[in-house]
Amino acid sequence: MAEAMDLLIKRTALAETKLAPATPPDLADGEAALRVDAFSLTANNVTYGAFGDFLKYWQFYPAPEGWGRVPVWGFATVTESRSPNVKAGERFYGYLPMSTAFKIRPGGFADESPHRAGLSPVYNTYVPNAEDPLYTAETEALQMLFRPLFATSFLIDDFIADSALFGATQVIFSSASAKTAYAAAQLLKARGVKVVGLTSPGNVAFVKGLGFYDQVVPYSDIASLDGSTSSVFVDIAGDAAVRLAVHQTFRDNLKYSCAVGATHWDAPRPDEQLPGPQPQMFFAPSVAQKRVADWGGAEFQRRLAAAWRAFLPTAARTTQIVEGRGLPAAASVFADLASGRTRPSDGHVIRLD
Repeated sequence: MAEAMDLLIKRTALAETKLAPATPPDLADGEAALRVDAFSLTANNVTYGAFGDFLKYWQFYPAPEGWGRVPVWGFATVTESRSPNVKAGERFYGYLPMSTAFKIRPGGFADESPHRAGLSPVYNTYVPNAEDPLYTAETEALQMLFRPLFATSFLIDDFIADSALFGATQVIFSSASAKTAYAAAQLLKARGVKVVGLTSPGNVAFVKGLGFYDQVVPYSDIASLDGSTSSVFVDIAGDAAVRLAVHQTFRDNLKYSCAVGATHWDAPRPDEQLPGPQPQMFFAPSVAQKRVADWGGAEFQRRLAAAWRAFLPTAARTTQIVEGRGLPAAASVFADLASGRTRPSDGHVIRLD
């Protein structure tokens, strides 16, 4: 049997990684061991690291002091079970560590391990492939890449629409090349909303080619935007300089400022004196819980599944699947993501099976 390994990320320098031997899962009654089969790596995982302390992402998979195991989304297979809730051989989609194996305490299809108590149920739920309405074998790579991001995009679109655009007439996204951003932009554009994309100069052509933004502007030209237009700002980049430029340009015409991600996690963060509304954190699991309460769980899943199926052709059109093998490949890709060295058209999938 291959040696169990963990990929560790330095909490204070996300581009710094190391591989470490892991203790094979030692099961107690009620627990199950899973082999990690495959997972995706996107800018979303960098955001998990950037907000790891604030939003407790480091808590899901404990690691040595100063290091963390950034969670990823993918597929895992039960190799041994001492739980009545899962059987060896079952395969699940869910929230995994960048490790060769891990253990859970399944309560139904949720992990009820003590260290995950109080964490969002969205991240603690595992969906068996055999019962998953969104699962198809031929779209596994796209599911790993887009499914967690698309759920956030779906909720951003719903949140802004449910709030009647906060009285604004356009929505502005930073990091417009990010999958979360352009999936939400597509949904908003389908509602007839004007959408503006902010991006780095090297990504302007890619973002324009998506066809979801009415206007695409490099970060250096933010001041050229019409500041008299009432706007909502959805901040995927998390770059303080970009955020300040948007707020200074729109001031009181910025009706809502929404902080979603931190793709530019290492950008300088000067003391901010922001005109207009102060940024509000968007935490997708909380919005999902509200909508489940509003609609019921079955209706929430039906709407999400319908939107997902409609989005799949876009996911396939905009993404070049790039597969890597093993945790060393994952270490290289994560470092590139954290350092901004990846292309927006690439969709990175790591296979350990």
